[in-house]
Amino acid sequence: MTALSLKSPDYNAARKNMVESQLRPNKVKVEPVLEVFETLPRERFVPTALAGVAYADDNLTIAAGRVLLQPMVLARIVQASPVSKSDIVLEIGTGTGYLTAVLARFVTQVVSVESDADLARQAAKNLADSGVTNAEIISATMAEGYAARAPYDGIVINGAVEQIPDSLIHQVKEGGYLLCILRHYGAGHAAHQAEAVLYTKTGAGLSGLSLFDATAPILPGFAKPHSFTF
Repeated sequence: MTALSLKSPDYNAARKNMVESQLRPNKVKVEPVLEVFETLPRERFVPTALAGVAYADDNLTIAAGRVLLQPMVLARIVQASPVSKSDIVLEIGTGTGYLTAVLARFVTQVVSVESDADLARQAAKNLADSGVTNAEIISATMAEGYAARAPYDGIVINGAVEQIPDSLIHQVKEGGYLLCILRHYGAGHAAHQAEAVLYTKTGAGLSGLSLFDATAPILPGFAKPHSFTF
């Protein structure tokens, strides 16, 4: 009786297909961004059971209430980030470290804050396994950021928020940037819109530019208290 052999997934082909079928058709045009997404092994940054669908056009659950955002959303966020090689960037919501690794290709250093200790440990291992040496993982409350290294050239929030705490705004340099997925609420407190927004820090606070529609779970600590009306 002949034993059956299982063919290992061709992750290189999956990455290329992701770029050609998900990123390019969805307005991701910057070649250095496309190159990073085509070469960084996304399968290393998901639970083992999900490795086979690591390149699916969908959010992937990595912990309770937490996801690895779909490739197109992450790519468009990175493309919209006005990063330069000399930047020190604060990432909020490390997750498993995938966006951390992407950002690390474009800046001098990423300081990434994660409140889930298990995710922080996974991210540190994933980054080490991927040869990323210019990222530091901080296990702390995400909404508080990491003031010890502030001010930052920019902040990238890896997930959705309903509000941006003053503690984070204060950690951005004048003229710096903050990127997040902002969820709005309409009548009856039903979510009616979520969009990626690029903010610029000015003396008066933050000035925002809407980028594109996106969906993601609210990160812990970033929900807005809702009042009830009758």
